[in-house]
Amino acid sequence: MSKDIYQQMTDRIMLTGSKIIPELFRMIADESEAELMMAMPGTPETLAEKTGRPVDEVEKACQTLYYKGLVFKSFKEDTVGYKMCRDMIQFHDATILWPDATRAYHDLWQRFMEEEWPDFARLAEQFFPKPFTRIIPVEQAIDAGNQQILDIDSANRIINNADTIAVTKCTCRITAHKCDMPLEVCLQVGNAAKYTLDRGTGRALSKEEALAVLADCEEKGLVHVTMNKAHAGHFICNCCSCCCQAMPLVISEGLNILDPSRYVAQIDPGCCTACGTCLDRCFFSAIEEEEDTMAVIAEKCMGCGLCQVTCPEDAITLKAVRQEDFIPV
Repeated sequence: MSKDIYQQMTDRIMLTGSKIIPELFRMIADESEAELMMAMPGTPETLAEKTGRPVDEVEKACQTLYYKGLVFKSFKEDTVGYKMCRDMIQFHDATILWPDATRAYHDLWQRFMEEEWPDFARLAEQFFPKPFTRIIPVEQAIDAGNQQILDIDSANRIINNADTIAVTKCTCRITAHKCDMPLEVCLQVGNAAKYTLDRGTGRALSKEEALAVLADCEEKGLVHVTMNKAHAGHFICNCCSCCCQAMPLVISEGLNILDPSRYVAQIDPGCCTACGTCLDRCFFSAIEEEEDTMAVIAEKCMGCGLCQVTCPEDAITLKAVRQEDFIPV
């Protein structure tokens, strides 16, 4: 049996076999829109030629699909083109933030995350050499006296180096709503921020406001996550342990779908009073009690630094244990 256009779209974003993803596409794109997406990439003029439709009709449809989060603008010289979302992450994040998305649409995304995503994540672990995202450590936790802190290791520096900053709601917590952690904490920087502001799915922040968001998230126990590339990237998510796409599977199964930072926590037994505050803060069960002190299980530590933020004795620091080339170029 030949595949319908929504199944073909599902194949294009590398989720062949999903029963739910075609229905998500069907909920927000009619067949005419779906056919236009499958003709992409292209400018409105080239897409009009491919589909046999008037240019003005195609341009209007492209704008609608862009607003929905199904397609993205691409720029070459002075020409604006359009391309379909390239993968599940783009499809998920952009369309969930579409202002007109319904509760039913969000709920169907959560069904996908619970029923189908774990199997796809296990396949992704085997197929891709490195995870798409990685953890950024809490900067104040790093033992800066003995090591260089790279810009790509520092959420604060990513913010301070950005020319544009925006904040959106966390798409994972919008759909999962499993906790009461803050929603408006997903920071977009550079081109991603410009895209967010152009679509109207977030609001602009000053650097001071963005740094305050980071500090608040650290205090509340959210982990900083960014793109796993050796440059500043496009976003800083602030992730909880229950709603996030990756975190629950990292915690429950140890899946390699989220890279650690280059750091591991270390606890000074001379300062530690074994109060257990760090034990409660750790997502990854990387801290245990040993006699009269707490100790880090290095092979479990993801180097986020949340344990340090609320340590009353300042007994915890982060030490670099991975080389700079751990982060992909």
